[in-house]
Amino acid sequence: MSLKAWKAAMTARRNFKRQVRARAAKTGESYTSALRHFLPTPSGDVMSEAMNPKSVRLAVAQTPVREDPRDADALRESGRQVRALMREASARGARIVHFPEGAICFPNKLVMSVAGPDEVGPADWDRCQWPVLQAELAAIVELARELRLWTVIASVHRLTEPNRPHNSLFVISDHGEVVTRYDERLLSNTKVSYMYSPGSAPVTFDVDGVRFGCLLGMEIHYPELFAEYEKLDVDCVLFSTTGVSPGNAAAQAQGHAATNSYWVSFSVPTQHSATAPSGIIAPNGEWLERCPADGSPSVAVVDLDDGSEAAAEAVTYARPWRRESRADVYAAHQVTDSRSEDRTAAF
Repeated sequence: MSLKAWKAAMTARRNFKRQVRARAAKTGESYTSALRHFLPTPSGDVMSEAMNPKSVRLAVAQTPVREDPRDADALRESGRQVRALMREASARGARIVHFPEGAICFPNKLVMSVAGPDEVGPADWDRCQWPVLQAELAAIVELARELRLWTVIASVHRLTEPNRPHNSLFVISDHGEVVTRYDERLLSNTKVSYMYSPGSAPVTFDVDGVRFGCLLGMEIHYPELFAEYEKLDVDCVLFSTTGVSPGNAAAQAQGHAATNSYWVSFSVPTQHSATAPSGIIAPNGEWLERCPADGSPSVAVVDLDDGSEAAAEAVTYARPWRRESRADVYAAHQVTDSRSEDRTAAF
């Protein structure tokens, strides 16, 4: 496509969106409803998502991450900070709040190493203040019940000795129950060699008709995990990390959202906010809201609304078409032609 043609196409697309927005403003319709008056209805049930729009208010948090699980006071302070942000999210109308990896503590490999503090070795989990950690998590569960707030919180999940723990995301319902838990599957070399037992399965859960999936740690680097959740029909992936390369991870998160046409919640520690603050990405790959870049503990709140302009086209058209195209829709259109088979044929 020539530069002139590309500019013309972009202008046409902007004009088209203006028309849809103008109709929505005039009639009071959602963006999705207004869109139906401008585009032909696809065959099959492609419009089913738009006919039954989903919406839920999500808060994504950024918190300071502390690295020494031997420090009981630090664990308690992390718990207090998490609960303060839970209250803020609830006050802003959120139904679910999502926290970063290590929200209570992200045990440092050197702090935990039996060969430390200057050499990485097998983790000594007896160093962890388990009773304090469990007490803080119990208080978070109780507050989730009081606030009627779904809470997704990262923590170490202890297993039966001598097995190493999981690095996990706990899903706490608005009734104060741990309804499921996601365990990081694709771990870093250090994590799997010295610290954690890997998980084995994806996890999904529903809040008000919106389906969520969970990923953790370095799993941003594995597009097959995000594609797996698309096949599981999730509407939003909650990704928590300590952000080893936060800017890189944030860019990848945008790509996964756009490629799979679903929402992505990106939660990182406050330590990385200057480079890549926590935030929520729409199904079109655009950031909708982000936490401050000043290192402050905070939440960003967004309505995950399939009928919004940021989601309607991706959810209603792009995602169903990708599914259809992957189902061998092209087979009936393939041809037998010598000029097609001869890959050296020119012009």
